[in-house]
Amino acid sequence: MAEQVALPEQTEQLPKKMRWFDGFAMSMTMPAALIATLGASVADLGGWGAAVLWAISMLIAMGVNWIYTELATMFPESSGGISHYAAEAWKKRAPWVAPLASVGYWLPWGTNLATYGAVTGALVQAQWFPESTWTMDFGPITLNLPITIGIAVILFMYLVNVIGVRFTMAFVYITAGILMIPLFAFIVLPLFSGEWRPAELTWNLHGMEGLHKALVWLYIMAWTTFGIEVCATFAPEYRDSVKDTTKAIKAAVLFCLGVFFLIPITLGGYAGEAAIQEDPATFFVASFASLIGGAADVMVLCLIASLLLIMTTSVADASRVLFTMGKTGITVRSVGKLNRRGVPVRALNVMLVLNIVVLVVLQSPLAIIVTGNLGYILTHIFAVSGFFMLRKDRPNAARPIKLARWFVPLSVFLTAFMVLILVVGATGFSVTGYGGFKELAIALGILATGVVMWFFVQKSDARKAQESDSFTR
Repeated sequence: MAEQVALPEQTEQLPKKMRWFDGFAMSMTMPAALIATLGASVADLGGWGAAVLWAISMLIAMGVNWIYTELATMFPESSGGISHYAAEAWKKRAPWVAPLASVGYWLPWGTNLATYGAVTGALVQAQWFPESTWTMDFGPITLNLPITIGIAVILFMYLVNVIGVRFTMAFVYITAGILMIPLFAFIVLPLFSGEWRPAELTWNLHGMEGLHKALVWLYIMAWTTFGIEVCATFAPEYRDSVKDTTKAIKAAVLFCLGVFFLIPITLGGYAGEAAIQEDPATFFVASFASLIGGAADVMVLCLIASLLLIMTTSVADASRVLFTMGKTGITVRSVGKLNRRGVPVRALNVMLVLNIVVLVVLQSPLAIIVTGNLGYILTHIFAVSGFFMLRKDRPNAARPIKLARWFVPLSVFLTAFMVLILVVGATGFSVTGYGGFKELAIALGILATGVVMWFFVQKSDARKAQESDSFTR
């Protein structure tokens, strides 16, 4: 087993320019991310089933992210987020957890440009070009209007992030503000429309089959609800890493808990399960048209702006994780470099290529999500288990925020429950109709590649250290 080799400390540092409300604005990604999975969850689970499962998933995320407030303040200079917590906790027992957790965390965030680029393309086609159904076949690859629009969106978001963090944050605030418009429409307007019928919502979870389906959907939902941990990834860029990280996580938890429970009930009760089942991906378009009539075009644009928020946050988060992976030798060190504006542009270049490839190969937003979730939930398992391991291994370590003792058994319970979700979900998400062996094989292949690359980087570092030692002698 390879041992991690210490090399001279890297001088690359991310600038400290953000405040807690910047992180909270980044977490607004998650309510917007509901767009990709809400319709499918209501169609499969029923309106009440979806509302309850989204709430359960968010409550699990709340416990997990409360634990991360302690871990984030233990490592306030790390931009690796939860993957770094996992690596620190497991490095003496299993150093290979570092690349596994890092790649597992990076993949779902890193492929969100493809996920929500595809959703954006579908919305544009449904609202303005419903008759445009052309396709172009290039062997195993097929292009159509939504995919072409998705590629254009990926290129645009890449340019936004290359410019720099302050421009990126300005873009985040604009799109987060616009997001409030469709959220208001989803949660409030149906209640006063006279067509809201919550009594017609159903519960499609019955017996052991229903329990199995619920666990699979918790696997799919994990990306959307657990994603508020993005606040911790930006810890080294907050002006006060300790206080700002904690405030951002707590604000994100409370806001998202309300949103995830209410929207399936309000919008689901207004649109109706039959309409959602007919078109789970873009039923929003028809809902906007009936709720506000001629302003539907504007509302769809607001919805698209909220998707741009998801992509902005995702590329900023994932590029920093990949930068940290390169800086610390978890992957090739060349990606751990910043340009003169403090932007991890090499990491952004990798993500640009990755997202275009993923989009044209998988095409379905939910297929992309379930592919990334395997590593993402695995990373949370390593990170949350790392909480009680660090309490045992480093009892005297500095903890600017130290949670109560009962968080230790809570972390054990959450770890075990996430293992159950991972095992059932990764082997059974085909029951939802979104994903199968191909997606599972891609996920396993990428995780394995990450570990292999880490092994070779460690060997290379060991050789360089040995050569350096021989030279100094």
